[in-house]
Amino acid sequence: MSNPTQYRFSFGPWNISEGSDPFGVDVRSPFPHEEKYALYRPLGFEGVQFHDDDVVPGMDSLSPDQISAKAAEVKTILANQGLTPEFVAPRLWFAEQTTDGAYTSNSASDRAYAWDRTKKCIDIARAIDCKAVVLWLAREGSYIRESKDARLAYQRLLETVNAMLDYDKEIEIWIEPKPNEPTDQAYVPTIGHAVALSYASSDPKRVKGLIESAHALLAGLDPSDEMAFALSHDKLASVHLNDQNGLKYDQDKNFGGANLRAAFNQVRVLEEAGYGQRGEFIGLDVKAIRTQRGCPVTDHLKNSREIFLHLVDKVRSLDNGLVQQYRDGRDYEALELYILKHLMGIK
Repeated sequence: MSNPTQYRFSFGPWNISEGSDPFGVDVRSPFPHEEKYALYRPLGFEGVQFHDDDVVPGMDSLSPDQISAKAAEVKTILANQGLTPEFVAPRLWFAEQTTDGAYTSNSASDRAYAWDRTKKCIDIARAIDCKAVVLWLAREGSYIRESKDARLAYQRLLETVNAMLDYDKEIEIWIEPKPNEPTDQAYVPTIGHAVALSYASSDPKRVKGLIESAHALLAGLDPSDEMAFALSHDKLASVHLNDQNGLKYDQDKNFGGANLRAAFNQVRVLEEAGYGQRGEFIGLDVKAIRTQRGCPVTDHLKNSREIFLHLVDKVRSLDNGLVQQYRDGRDYEALELYILKHLMGIK
């Protein structure tokens, strides 16, 4: 391949040393965010994923001037470490006002809180020189179908997207779909729903998608197919690569840790589409194994990046002429054997 993509990588500070176990004691001690930024470059990462309160902790109790001052501090830290903020996401799932949803809450005052928080998030993003805002619609859904008017909920989501586009004329909105957890059934569960919202918005060019491998698997879908769909519409703004062992809770396992072939196909789809050639990041959202000791724990990030790059080599060394020959002959048994042997390094 001529001029192969030189991939660059990102992760969020929450991916380091978070050792909380809902069924037992904390396994690892928290590691201060301020100390995490120095770890990025040595691990081979240059992009930082943020929630708004990763940038400005306790932001709900701060004045606009205090928020601006804290954001300026983080901007300086990033510059000193040679790091780029990939996106900022409003954290709309911990506050009491978001218990029953944020933008789709039945409470007008809760919806007003969500909108105010979203505006602050956009302001924080711009303050650290970032133009991407991710919407993970965590609590936008229901446990009981009759508890919300779903049609109205989708209208409210579209109104919110349009209001964000109007609030700042330069930002992009990246919708990150997930089918469940913490809600039983989430609104916008797949990338198809996100793309539909994009096309319905007032500025479709600025509304895109972010696909997490585990989220697609939780929906019973293949992540590589979800990525291919978004890429076919030029709507794949970013990815969160990880892995998932079945239809369980969101596990955020190491990339390739549960299904190496599925990981290979995600890399193949991205590589063949030229993803990353416009500066898009390979984002990781992986958590250390619950029983892993240490502080800070970073090997899960290093290892996932390493597996991705090994799989890039596997994609680039694939005999595409042979693959096409098997496709033309509809000899899919031979194709499957070739892929498996290729992944195992067997000639």
